[in-house]
Amino acid sequence: MIKLMLMAGCGGFVGTALRFLVGRWCGHLHLGEFPLGTFVVNVVGSFLIGLLLGLAEQKGVLSATASAVLVTGFCGGFTTFSTFADDMFLMLQKGHIGLFALYVTLSLLLGIGLVCVGRYLVR
Repeated sequence: MIKLMLMAGCGGFVGTALRFLVGRWCGHLHLGEFPLGTFVVNVVGSFLIGLLLGLAEQKGVLSATASAVLVTGFCGGFTTFSTFADDMFLMLQKGHIGLFALYVTLSLLLGIGLVCVGRYLVR
C-alpha cells in the first residue's frame, strides 16, 4: 500500500509539473479571458485517462503500479477540476456569460469525447 501511494505521488509530481509548464506556455497565447491552460490540460488529460483505462480494461496491460503512477498520479496531477471551477466562477463574476457557456460546453464535450476516443483506440 505504501509503495503504491509513493508511486502515485511520483506520478502526481510529474503531472503537476507538466500542468505548470503547460499553463505557463498557454499564458503566452492571448485568448482574452479564456483559461486556455486549464482547458488544454483537462482535455488532454481526458484523452490520456481514456487511453490508459481502455488499455487496462481491453488489453490488461496496466499493472496496479502502472495504474497508480499513470492514472491516479500523473493524470490526477495533470488535470485540475478545482481550477476549472474557479475559472468558471471568475467568468461569471466578470459577466462573461457567453465565454462561460463556451468554456463549460467545450470542456465537457471534449473531455467526455476524448475519454471515449482514448478507450476506442485501444479496442
